[in-house]
Amino acid sequence: MTTVAVERMQVETEGSGDAVVMLHGLGGTSNTFCPQVLGLNGNYRTIRPDLPGSGRSPCTASITIQSLADLAARAARALGVERAHFVGHSMGTIVCQHIATQQPELVRTLTLFGPIHAPAEGGRKGLRDRAAKARAEGMGGIADQIVEATLSRDTKSSQPVAVALVREFVMRQDAEGYARNCEALAAAEPADLNRIRCPVRLVTGDEDPVAPASNARSMAERLADARVQILNKCGHWSTIERPQECNQVLKELLGGRA
Repeated sequence: MTTVAVERMQVETEGSGDAVVMLHGLGGTSNTFCPQVLGLNGNYRTIRPDLPGSGRSPCTASITIQSLADLAARAARALGVERAHFVGHSMGTIVCQHIATQQPELVRTLTLFGPIHAPAEGGRKGLRDRAAKARAEGMGGIADQIVEATLSRDTKSSQPVAVALVREFVMRQDAEGYARNCEALAAAEPADLNRIRCPVRLVTGDEDPVAPASNARSMAERLADARVQILNKCGHWSTIERPQECNQVLKELLGGRA
């Protein structure tokens, strides 16, 4: 594994072969996709940034969904990628959708874990309130809320390592960076799904309160080539809660070489 800096953004690269760009969601980091990197066995070149204001990447003056899409695409090209499979989780799925509509020549396939088209109006207010809470109180209380609200009952009762990892993801976020990412998500505009022509897989948990199965099915109806996979006893952190099932979906879409 190699860590490189691209426009002040910390990026993990590993493996060789066709490129797979992985974009985490709000509160996550490049480590959101560690189980998937392991599952690909080095047979693909994985590229995993800590997006601005998350993980080890410093906060930028302005963070929007558009700025994240532009930066992710530039980073891929800076690393010599002309065409890649894109993988997203949560807010990262919105970024992936915008890249696919605006720069379709760059995107071979989309695998979207916990897919979101755009936040509901009530959710937008909640995100702005969470940004204010992060700035005023720090990340401790928010981390506990995320664990309680977004992991499945089974995960919370039988996967203590997954619970600890998700809590650590959120706890370690820079409060200002997290707040700006909350505000970016709150202001997110939906991509035009009718313009996405590449194969898409939408993967969500049957207990995902952020990206419920009904939303994934609604998105699939507007996509030219899409399939929906619902994971049993799984919340919003599907790549961590159900890594083997997520890996299987990803490998099937990529061609099964892993």
